[in-house]
Amino acid sequence: MKPLAEMADDVLRCGDGRAKTALSREYAAQWQAARADGQTPRIGRADPPLHPARPDRPELLNPRDVPHRKPGSPAGRIALLHAVAHIELNAVDLHWDIIARFAHVDMPMGFYDDWVKAADEESKHFNLMCDCLEALGSSYGALPAHAGMWRAAEDTVNDLMGRLAVVPMVLEARGLDVTPGMIKIFRNAGETQAVDALETIYSEEVAHVAYGSKWFHFLCGRNNEDPKERFHTLVRTYFHGALKPPFNEEKRAEAGIPPDFYWPLTAKV
Repeated sequence: MKPLAEMADDVLRCGDGRAKTALSREYAAQWQAARADGQTPRIGRADPPLHPARPDRPELLNPRDVPHRKPGSPAGRIALLHAVAHIELNAVDLHWDIIARFAHVDMPMGFYDDWVKAADEESKHFNLMCDCLEALGSSYGALPAHAGMWRAAEDTVNDLMGRLAVVPMVLEARGLDVTPGMIKIFRNAGETQAVDALETIYSEEVAHVAYGSKWFHFLCGRNNEDPKERFHTLVRTYFHGALKPPFNEEKRAEAGIPPDFYWPLTAKV
């Protein structure tokens, strides 16, 4: 079996969405089988690209140039699914990137177990969204998408704690806030396939946010730093703008992020 960092680099360099997620799931299965057998596989080292490979479509636009459609309309619901698919594909790369880019940092094996599992689940989520789009006569790449989703990875390219603070604990936590509303839209439209897919995503994303919180607190403990103060400093450094309520306080707490972590960040300092 390849060292894990090399596996991660392979996924990052694969451009096609379905092929990327198939490779991601294959490598995750290899890792998980080895771990279940009591092995301690090699982590190794990699030189990952600054930007992961991407399919030719969708066209990537500045966020303010992405067309907005009414979510209650059929076209709006397709656009919503497309946006979620785009987020999930970026999440696949973000979770493999944290392995490849920070393989030189001394971390417990559980760190790698968590992010491999998260990458595997994000791969499943992307495929679920693609299946929903195809059932509605569309596909991933048929609409323009947000060009700024990799910015957090670029900004934190040399800062593992910054990556943990901004990606799982801010960006993925935002998914916990907005997904219940999306589920309601599709439930009202009677689109049960999308409801089932989004409920799967919602239930599994809590753990991804929790992985970020767990390893952020681990590093704060290693460095004798106050987690709340360090989180506020890193988010103000790397996250562009203020956090926006309403917040899903129940699910955020379940993921290990108390209100005094995020409420003070609602006004930009």
